[in-house]
Amino acid sequence: MEGTKQRDAFFDNAKYLAIVLVAMGHAWEPLRDGSRTVMALYTLVYAFHMPAFIVISGYFSRGFDARPEQLKRLVTGLVVPYVVFETAYTLFTRWTDQVPDRPVTLLDPLYLTWFLVALFIWRLTTPLWRSVRRPLPVALAVAMLATLGPSIGNDLDLQRTLQFLPYFVLGLYLKPEHFRLVRRRAVRIGAVPVFMGAFVAAYWAVPRMSSAWFYHRDSAQELGAPAWYGPVMTLVTFGCSMLLVACFLAWVPGRRMWFTVLGAGTLYGYLLHGFVAQGAKFWGWYAPAWVHGPLGCIAVTVVAAGVVTVLCTPPVRQVFRFAVEPRISWAFRQDAFRGRPHPAVAPCRDRSGPELLR
Repeated sequence: MEGTKQRDAFFDNAKYLAIVLVAMGHAWEPLRDGSRTVMALYTLVYAFHMPAFIVISGYFSRGFDARPEQLKRLVTGLVVPYVVFETAYTLFTRWTDQVPDRPVTLLDPLYLTWFLVALFIWRLTTPLWRSVRRPLPVALAVAMLATLGPSIGNDLDLQRTLQFLPYFVLGLYLKPEHFRLVRRRAVRIGAVPVFMGAFVAAYWAVPRMSSAWFYHRDSAQELGAPAWYGPVMTLVTFGCSMLLVACFLAWVPGRRMWFTVLGAGTLYGYLLHGFVAQGAKFWGWYAPAWVHGPLGCIAVTVVAAGVVTVLCTPPVRQVFRFAVEPRISWAFRQDAFRGRPHPAVAPCRDRSGPELLR
């Protein structure tokens, strides 16, 4: 009950709307090659939906100082779900991708499980980022250097973890008043032409630039660009993404809506919708020609939004709680959580799980 009383409708609304955009982006993937408009929308959405999640995640990580109870929630909220869903996705895609010998490995995150690993690493390093003098410039420098290193490889998807790091670090230093600033009427009005201009720019860029720069999972060399492109594009994409994140947040309702309650279940929508997105291709849902036309694109978008909405509802959360939010108190020493002071590290309620999705 305590957590329910302290939930902020604005952030629950933002998380729900962002997870809907994530599902739409995955649903548009098979439609990109046949439509420049879809590809432009896809690029636009990918420019800000994950940065928005990550910024909010950093904001709710301000109170993390590695106390035993926080580490416990980190394990139950991130590590265990990662093991469960990494295994489940591997087994599922053996069938859908027709790769029966795909190995189950916890070192190379498959599909969307990379985010759980990244959030675990970011959260563990929070005390460090709250100690350095110039955290955001340092984090940007780390991200820029990562683009120069194709040898980083796929282990724990470290390339993507490092390149998305600045968004998390920025979130650590945001305050409630910063979110109030972007929700002013003037910003909401200004967000409309910004998004319209961003779509036009994305449409223009479709045949001229790879949208993979916004995925932040490859080095400049792996994207076929000169090495110096990496640091430059890190700064360019960070600026573009943060502008769009501010515009997105400007239009998030601050009051309770019909979907506000779903913001508490977006981790379920995130982890479960991938099975539908992967299965849809295997089951031939994209095979009919009309699906690749304007009406088909609209239908795919509506279905994706509907599916992820259902997956965030309380009944679905109740069924899959054992995998997403497991209770494994038996694995921890109870005396480790007693008699510990609770320092007021940040003026927000601390949550050590994947708060941006929960």
